[in-house]
Amino acid sequence: GIEKLMEDKVPQTTIDRGNWGSRIGFILAAAGSAVGLGNIWRFPYVTGQNGGAAFVIIYIIFVVAIGLPVMISEFSVGRRTRLNPVGAFRLLAPKSGWFILGMLGVITGIGILSYYSVIAGWTCGYFIKTVWGQFSSTTFTSAQSEQIFTQFVSNPLSNIVYLFLFLLMTLLVVIGGVSSGIERSVKVMMPLLVLLLLILTLRSVTLPGAEEGLRFYLKPDFSKLTPNAIALALGQALFSLSLGMGAMITYGSYLSKNDEIVSSAAWVCLFDTLVAVLAGFLVFPALFAMGLDPASGPGLVFVVLPTIFPHMAFGNIFGAGFFLLLALAALTSTISLLEVAVAYMVDEKKWRRVPAAILMSAFAFILGIPSALSFGGIGLFTKLPGVGLGFLDLMNILLGNYSLTIGAFFISIFAGYKWGIHAVRSEAENSGKGFPFFRSWSFLIRFICPVAIFVIFAYILITRNYF
Repeated sequence: GIEKLMEDKVPQTTIDRGNWGSRIGFILAAAGSAVGLGNIWRFPYVTGQNGGAAFVIIYIIFVVAIGLPVMISEFSVGRRTRLNPVGAFRLLAPKSGWFILGMLGVITGIGILSYYSVIAGWTCGYFIKTVWGQFSSTTFTSAQSEQIFTQFVSNPLSNIVYLFLFLLMTLLVVIGGVSSGIERSVKVMMPLLVLLLLILTLRSVTLPGAEEGLRFYLKPDFSKLTPNAIALALGQALFSLSLGMGAMITYGSYLSKNDEIVSSAAWVCLFDTLVAVLAGFLVFPALFAMGLDPASGPGLVFVVLPTIFPHMAFGNIFGAGFFLLLALAALTSTISLLEVAVAYMVDEKKWRRVPAAILMSAFAFILGIPSALSFGGIGLFTKLPGVGLGFLDLMNILLGNYSLTIGAFFISIFAGYKWGIHAVRSEAENSGKGFPFFRSWSFLIRFICPVAIFVIFAYILITRNYF
């Protein structure tokens, strides 16, 4: 039958690509891919700018109604083919242009890795600054904090050095392979990340005056919701869950036939959402306790929070722990971004893992240099001629906004219509555990996901209000 035919079409050479050693290892790795700066840096400031609790509710709705169905689809495509995104679409839709969607995922992954690692490098720099006591003076002001941040990001040498170091850490994990490298590292990093987050959150919510922050975060005011806030909520869900860039297809390709897809996807979405929500409990009580503005924007973590540390008992330890937390979260994400490109080179170009990982890391480093210089290092990259944006901002718009949204849209079309809902169901049921809520999933992936993503993407194009 068709099942046997599909099994025969899976290339037997992929058996040496590697596999997850355990289901918990896979869930932690996929959750690590999802948990990153998007949860702990981006989520709090976007929430703060868009009304607090009401935004969180819309975000969670998008995670369940769009993020989870798309993730199930990506895991199914990956495990059925046991290939990277390009090879997966070539196998499932031969003699068609669907492989372009896979190529878009590979390009998006390595592109995001290049500029994401620049911001990730800042977390390392700020960890060192905090340990050295640069933010320990009780007379430390927000103006001084902003000046330190501006000087830090506009220093071309330090930006490039931190970019290199972060990519090197990422490379060292990925060259170890799927089980011995990625899985082994996330089994240490993810529990440590959660432990740090819980300790820091407990400290934050017990600060004098934290109640106002909790009220802002927990009491929804839907009058503050705007169309732009709704678009941002979807963008945050896609970016945070690593959807539309081939990462979950790649991670799914290392799954064994006995692993459950639906429940694994649910656990990853739950874990990712809990980390984002906990990050809000960490940030907002501390902000309100110090009388600071929750709508401080992208500078919230690097400009506003350092002014809080001196006024807290053990503030230096809190601050160092916070930036260590950010660095760990970023590393678990950059690992998956690099793995997408490495899997492509191993599957399609028949490279060995180590040289493939080195080549892709070197490419990401070179591509990341203009982003590292886009905050004052070189004028050309600070404000691109004819664009009026810095190089990093442009990359984020093209890849973090357009590519992810396009990728998620077409994956929902592929799963809902081209490959088909029954093919996804068949793959998901291979573990023998069935497909819980199949009717709900099929309705969401065929009608709600593509329509919602298309409408919000059209809104972004028309208004140019980017994520």
